This record gives sequence, structure tokens and C-alpha cells, in this order.
Amino acid sequence: MTQKNDQEIFARRGERFIGWTRRILILTGVLALAYVALTLSNAKLFQNAASRALDGQIQAEEQHRVVKNNVKEGGVLGRMEIPRIGMSVMVLQGTASKTLRLGVGHIDGTSLPGESGNIGIAGHRDTFFRGLKDVHRDDEILLQTASGTSRYEVDWIQITAPGDGNIVSLATESGLTLVTCYPFHYVGPAPERFVVHAHRQ
Repeated sequence: MTQKNDQEIFARRGERFIGWTRRILILTGVLALAYVALTLSNAKLFQNAASRALDGQIQAEEQHRVVKNNVKEGGVLGRMEIPRIGMSVMVLQGTASKTLRLGVGHIDGTSLPGESGNIGIAGHRDTFFRGLKDVHRDDEILLQTASGTSRYEVDWIQITAPGDGNIVSLATESGLTLVTCYPFHYVGPAPERFVVHAHRQ
């Protein structure tokens, strides 16, 4: 009788443990989904606000008012579009984590959007640069700033090691280099970089 009671007690404890574990896992999942939804919503709101800010810069430029490039971290520099894959994203200054959660970032040490020279832009593979997995050679890239729109055509796509910092500075002519992590569906810190280079038309 005692052994049977002990077995029933252990069974009840096991059921309670499984019940609490299930509740904790469900709560963790809900919180994780809520965090992702909040992050994506915040990024979308920022993209809309940044787009309006760029439109204001363009209007000021058209009215011949002086517009200074906002080069502080997170400042709006322009809008990049790749029409064939339906990508449209605001380009911000810098590559800090907070900046790349809100848009794609201009890489320090490269030419600024709208200037001559090679422009480096980085973005996360799981948000704004997810579409780069579908980019092809000869695809058109548009880079709009307050001073106008520059057109680029994709030359090459390359997979490199993370430490290959020279990849952005290889081009000496006016061009555009886009960098994101690779592989696109890798879980955790990605072991490689996906690089797209385009020349100015």
C-alpha cells in the first residue's frame, strides 16, 4: 500500500512539473514573439519617419536651401532601392547595433551616399538585407539622397570571411558595396559575409 501511495505521489509531482514546464515554455514563446513583433514594428515606424525626413531634405535642396549631411550615428543619409527584388530601405549613418535594427548603415571610412568613390553599406541578413539572397548580376540599384538619385548596376557577388575588411575598399572607381552576414538562414553568429558590388552608371 505504501509503495502504491509513493508511486501516486511521484506521478502527481511529475504531472505538476510537466504542467509548470509547459506554462513556462509557452510564456517564453509568447514573450519572444512579442519582442520580435515590437522590434519589427519599431523599425517600420522608423523607416516611415526616416523616409519623410529624406523627402524634407529633398524639398529643401530643390528650394536651394543649404542641407548639411547628417553624419552622426543613426542620421538619415538616403534611400536605397533594388526594384527587381522589391527592396526599399532607408540608409542611415553608421553600423552600431541600434542603427542596424532600424535600417541599413553607411560604413565609416567609405564615401558618403551621393559622393564619388566607393560607398559601403551594411545590413542584417534577417531583416532589411534578407532580399539580397535573390540579387543577380546586372540588377539595378538606386540610391537616392537629397542631392539626387544615383544608379548602379551589380558587377559581382562574393562570399568572404568576416575579417576580410579590404573587400569594401577594393573598388577605386565610383561604386556601391553591400555587406551582410552569410548564410542567410544560419542560426547564430554567421561564419561568412555576403558581398554585393555595383558600379555607378
